Amino acid sequence: MNSRSSSAFDELDRKIITALMANARTSFAEIGTAIGLSATAVKRRVDRLRETGVITGFTATVKPSALGWRTEAYVEVYCEGAAPPRRLAEVVRDYPEITAGMTVTGGADALLHVRARDVEHFEEVLERIRQEPFIRKTISVMVLSHLLPESPEAGATHPAPEEGRGGASDVR
Repeated sequence: MNSRSSSAFDELDRKIITALMANARTSFAEIGTAIGLSATAVKRRVDRLRETGVITGFTATVKPSALGWRTEAYVEVYCEGAAPPRRLAEVVRDYPEITAGMTVTGGADALLHVRARDVEHFEEVLERIRQEPFIRKTISVMVLSHLLPESPEAGATHPAPEEGRGGASDVR
């Protein structure tokens, strides 16, 4: 083993990650050829990057409408008092329609990325979110089109729940 720390992140690691982000199906041999390493060396580095949490996973990004998502919006969430991020995270996990959620600066406490089958389904999801006792109000912005259609935000990673099935609405 060389003198550098096993968790160090160097330029070769950066090149490997760049290649995997462009196409996660690129083989270790192809990456190795491009950056001057053997496939085995690339695999060792990828394994280390996964173990240290630099690489958090590999997914397929799919056209949302193919999975039943035809409506998309961003929802600003305003809470009563100071809602802890932990509590917001619990709420976000309860909704398969919420594909991303983050606390933010500014007037809103959180921003949610929501996908739904259609406008009616989005309205149902929005009403369920508004029923949370600590949520004071929401402001929604519907997505009309993606200006960067190849961006990860433009794709979906899981299918829409069937109407009347699989969503948080069945639980509440």
